Amino acid sequence: MTDHNDTGRPTPLARRDALRLLGAAGLVTAAAPLAHAQATPATPASPSQAPGAGMAMNGNGFYRQKIGDATLTVVSDGTAPLAALLPTWGANPDRQAEFAGALAEYSVPATNTVNHFNPVVVESGGKLTLIDTGRGGTGGQLVANLARAGIRPEQIETVFITHGHGDHIGGLTMNGQLTFRNARHVMGAAEFQFWTTQANPNDAVKNNLIAQKDKFTLIQPGQEITAGLTSVATPGHTANHLSVIGQSGSQGFMVFGDAAGHFLLSLKYQGAYVGFDTDGAQAAQTRQTIFARAVDEKLWVTGYHFPFHAIGHLRRAAPGSYEYEPAVWNWS
Repeated sequence: MTDHNDTGRPTPLARRDALRLLGAAGLVTAAAPLAHAQATPATPASPSQAPGAGMAMNGNGFYRQKIGDATLTVVSDGTAPLAALLPTWGANPDRQAEFAGALAEYSVPATNTVNHFNPVVVESGGKLTLIDTGRGGTGGQLVANLARAGIRPEQIETVFITHGHGDHIGGLTMNGQLTFRNARHVMGAAEFQFWTTQANPNDAVKNNLIAQKDKFTLIQPGQEITAGLTSVATPGHTANHLSVIGQSGSQGFMVFGDAAGHFLLSLKYQGAYVGFDTDGAQAAQTRQTIFARAVDEKLWVTGYHFPFHAIGHLRRAAPGSYEYEPAVWNWS
């Protein structure tokens, strides 16, 4: 497995145009693990700046969305080249023509595009929780873009890891030290156990999980991560993948991690799976479950590999078929 989308609602044409804009921004691919430390970014924001208050406008590698009393900040870890979308992001061998047709219909480039990586910071009650840490290494841009958002690594109080692929754990360390040195580090117990007990773990696992094992708090599905954030079992992409569900006032949100797959194909086609899903059938079933929940509960959603700014809502297009509606961009 490789380590590493008359009622006042938008018309179908408007939704399709939104997806075309996203496609033009680039798509996604499986990320190769990067085991080396993240490069130190430019000078971070002043310590006197409060995250989410009076910061620079959205768009320079980060995007803030107010949800109830919480603020979700999608922080880009950059992009990586993607030579071909298929078959990786729609892997069903008997549906390649169908998938290709959908990409063409929505004007989503199938070749020569990019993969997005989107960790998320949740600010609630003045506390900052980071969900996934990006690729690390020379390609990782998480720390630099956190600085642009006015967030310093030492301000992060909790780091939660959805699963052990390299593009999610690579930014946990810099130069052999924890990047977010003041944070409590949290991961699902079964997921952590799987990666750290392999006979030949990859470098990302060795450097960022095994070497840091004493720094992790291990939890079960459905257990609280920190106040207001709860883990939810979303197996299939990896056997023990966990997503995050949160509630603030009357509004809820789900941080999918990699459970959502591709922003167009995984949503549109029931049963579609991704080439680096551990169990494609299970991943596809999980996606149906979480997509239905997101629609029924009107949750805000964000997907790790959705095109930046990677936050919005889902709608049910037909039974078993969904569409992603990106949030209308707000500069402030």
